[in-house]
Amino acid sequence: MERRFLPLPTSFGLIRRARPADSHRIVHMVGQLAAYHGDTPTLTHDDLLRDLFSEKPWISIVVAEIGGKPVGYAAMCGLIQLQFGARGMDMHHLFTDAAFRGQGVGRSLVEACKIEAVTLLCRYLAVGTHPDNHNAQAFYTSLGFERRDAHPPRFSIRLES
Repeated sequence: MERRFLPLPTSFGLIRRARPADSHRIVHMVGQLAAYHGDTPTLTHDDLLRDLFSEKPWISIVVAEIGGKPVGYAAMCGLIQLQFGARGMDMHHLFTDAAFRGQGVGRSLVEACKIEAVTLLCRYLAVGTHPDNHNAQAFYTSLGFERRDAHPPRFSIRLES
C-alpha cells in the first residue's frame, strides 16, 4: 500500500469514510446487494445510524464517491484471533452500483478497507463469498487474498503496519 490514509483519491473520484449524510444512499445500496443475493433487506436508516455513527460504532463503512454521489461502499466489522493477540477486520459487504462497475471502484474500496484496518492496528482483512460466486472469488484472489479452507469460501490477506 502506497498511501496509508483516507480520503483516497482515485482515477474515478474519491474513497472516503461514510458520513451521516450518506446514510439514505447506503441503505439503498445495501438493499440492492441484498436483492442480488435473494435476501429481503430490513435495514432501516435508524439501524444504520446506530451501528455506524453512535458513540461506540459497531461497523465502519467507506464509500466510493463520483461527482459528489456515493456509488459504492464497503462495510467492515472487527475480528480477533485472541490467542495470537491479532486484530482483524471482516469486509462484510462490498458493493458497486452497476453503472460504475469495471472502473476500479471495487478495487479501490478494498484498498480503503486495508488502509482502515491498518489504522485500527489490524493484522489481516478477511472476506467471505457465496460458494457459487466464482467471479468474486477470482477478484479477491487477484488482489492477493488467500483462500482459506472454509465453507462458504473465506479469503484473507495479511496487512503491513
